[in-house]
This record gives sequence, structure tokens and C-alpha cells, in this order.
Amino acid sequence: MRIFSIAATAGAVLIAGSAVAQNASPMLQAAIAAPTRTDANRARDVYRHPAQTLAFFGIKPSDTVVEIWPGGGWYTEILAPYLAQGGGQLILANPKGNFGKAISAKLDSDPAVYGKVERAAFPASVLGGTAVAPGTADVVVTFRNVHNWREGEMAPDKQDYSLAAFKEMYAMLKPGGVLGVEDHRLPEKAAISRENDSGYIKVSTVRRLAEQAGFKFVGASEVNANPKDTADWEKGVWTLPPTYANGDVDRAKYQAIGESDRMTLKFVKPVR
Repeated sequence: MRIFSIAATAGAVLIAGSAVAQNASPMLQAAIAAPTRTDANRARDVYRHPAQTLAFFGIKPSDTVVEIWPGGGWYTEILAPYLAQGGGQLILANPKGNFGKAISAKLDSDPAVYGKVERAAFPASVLGGTAVAPGTADVVVTFRNVHNWREGEMAPDKQDYSLAAFKEMYAMLKPGGVLGVEDHRLPEKAAISRENDSGYIKVSTVRRLAEQAGFKFVGASEVNANPKDTADWEKGVWTLPPTYANGDVDRAKYQAIGESDRMTLKFVKPVR
């Protein structure tokens, strides 16, 4: 795993990849290896590198963690038992507090394994619902979602509300708390208009949004990088697995490329 920092940011942390990998604790490794995870989710570990990603974000089992827009619960399957066993707390935050039936039923089926997972709305300031209480979280994580906010997903007017989303994440964190962001990476040289409908977003855009909301950049990991992904597909990131927007056309080609090239960024809410 390669880790880099952006030199233009004062105080950015450069961390050796081997050190980060070693920080994936036995408890975290056990949660990733747990038989309660679905086979379909486990098969995607090769693309998503959960041990290295969560270790890079520095999530401790005793933390209160907010997972923003968990989707089908790919990371939730790992985070819930990890935090439950360590005395931590998982809070899921979704548009208007609505969650898929499958992941909700799974979490509610075995409190001994998953703990008592709380639910909230996000971004409540834009879409409504009850927000995560201010100053609640030690860590906030969001995986492949910033491009959705940039594209105005679920907003009635389809307007970009990404800055409002970052401000709401900033508010829910304790001082010194960490924000971990992973998203599909658009090359910096690409036209900015590609952010409107491709599913990709530039690192510079994510950093700008986070810093405008008050965050300080800590560092970045290349663990989820994929140099085979040129990010210039006609049908956007959905061309690649697992979506295969072109159906069976050139499917073997896209399968060989794998899932998208992704940024993995770490920010902190300053202690004032």
C-alpha cells in the first residue's frame, strides 16, 4: 500500500504503508473475516481493502462512528460488529433517515453481534429529518458519496449541496475528530464538467469542500488506487464493475480493469 501526502498542505502526514497495514488490529481483522458478512461483499475486499482503509482512518473499536449514506451496508457489516465488540457506537446517517430493509433487518436480527446501531438523517439541513447531534462523533466516514452530493442527488432542484454536507459532517464531530472520505477519482487535468454526471470527482474538489467547511487535511492513501481506470468512460464510473452499464458489451475488458480508481483522504476537525 502506498501512502502520500499533498505537499501544498502544511502539516500533512506522510505514513509508511507497512505501518498502516500493521495497525489493522486483530479485532478489526476478525470483523472483516466474520462469517456474518455475505459472500458477495467479501468478494469485493480485493477492490476495497477494508483493513487498510479503516486502519488508515484510525477507527478504534471504542469510537462513536457515523457512516454517511451506507447504501447496501458493505462497510456496515464490518463496522457494526467491530464497534459492538469494542464498546463503541455506530450511527448510520441516510437521506431523511430512510434505510434499506435488508441491512436494517440484518442489524436488528442479532444485537449481540451488531450492537444497537442508531439511525439519523443526512444531510438534514438539505433533505430534512433528524440530524446527528453536534459534537457526537469521534469519526465520520463516507464511501463513494461526495460525487452524489456534487450532482445534487435526491435534492428536488438537483443543485449541488456538497458544501452543506461537509459542514454538517464537521458539526457532528467532536474537536479532534476524524473525517474519512473515499470516492471515485477524476484526474485533475480532466474537465471540471465531468464531475456533473460521471460519478468521478477531483481530489482538489473534495479538499476544497472539506477545508471550506473547517477541516484540516491530514493525508491520503493510495490503497484504493487503480491505475487501469482511465476515468473517461462514456457512461461514467458505472461502466466498470460492479454495475457494468454496457451490459455484456466488452464485459471481460471492464472486469479486467476492476473497480474504479479511488481517492482515500483523511481530515481532522481542529481543536480550537
